[in-house]
Amino acid sequence: MGDQLRTLRTEAGLSLRDLAAQTGLSATLLSQVERGIREPSLKTLRALSTVFGPSTASMFHGQAPLTAHHSRPHERSRLLMPKGLVQYERLTPSNGQLEVLLGTLGPGQASSGEEWGHAAVECAYVITGTVTVHVADQRYDVQAGEALTFDAARPHRYTNDTDEPATYLTSVTPPTP
Repeated sequence: MGDQLRTLRTEAGLSLRDLAAQTGLSATLLSQVERGIREPSLKTLRALSTVFGPSTASMFHGQAPLTAHHSRPHERSRLLMPKGLVQYERLTPSNGQLEVLLGTLGPGQASSGEEWGHAAVECAYVITGTVTVHVADQRYDVQAGEALTFDAARPHRYTNDTDEPATYLTSVTPPTP
């Protein structure tokens, strides 16, 4: 992804400092992502999408077709979130076609501070516990073994309103920051 970010940035005629100013991210962070030293967080991907298009899919064009991707625990990239928010492990490669994330929500935690929407279809499958999915003005309590699929353009977020941890899979196509 770092090489593609560098290509998009240079094709747009932006220096690292220019891109940092447009996204609110530091030039140091952007340089680390471009050099493959650091995985971009969800917040970073969202900020980059404000410059390079409505979805991160534009950052993955031109990658080799997927033949197989073996996802192993402790080898997966993690999307870093502020304390009190969901923790994600990326189960799929960053190929711009499909993103599957393993989410862990502790009691009282949420996927984001507020609801937000993006152009995609999203499906959440709860593995353990109960995850409350807020979609626009609707609330769905999704329990272990259940799934919810929705138009992700509608503002949404996930919360754990119980006293037990919850784990779930979320699939998004196309991937969106």
